[in-house]
Amino acid sequence: MPRYLVVRAFTSGVGLPPMTAEGARACADITERNMEERVTWIQSFVSADKDVTFCVYDGPSPEAIRRAALRNGLPVDRIMEVRVLDPYFYY
Repeated sequence: MPRYLVVRAFTSGVGLPPMTAEGARACADITERNMEERVTWIQSFVSADKDVTFCVYDGPSPEAIRRAALRNGLPVDRIMEVRVLDPYFYY
């Protein structure tokens, strides 16, 4: 399955889910909707100003990731197919 980096810009900042059962449910809801498109959310990074996220996904295509984002009400500014480069691979 290809891996993608998804860049999202949020004009009013990212609303991070709280570290509670409610926040866990919000993340579970996202992953359930992603599964409808065979998309797996791997990890996300949030800029210090909370205006941009960089999200790593596995999925069948950029179009599937866009459809999953639409289902979740999330913006998509850019999708790039990426490969893993691990510095420890060489040791």
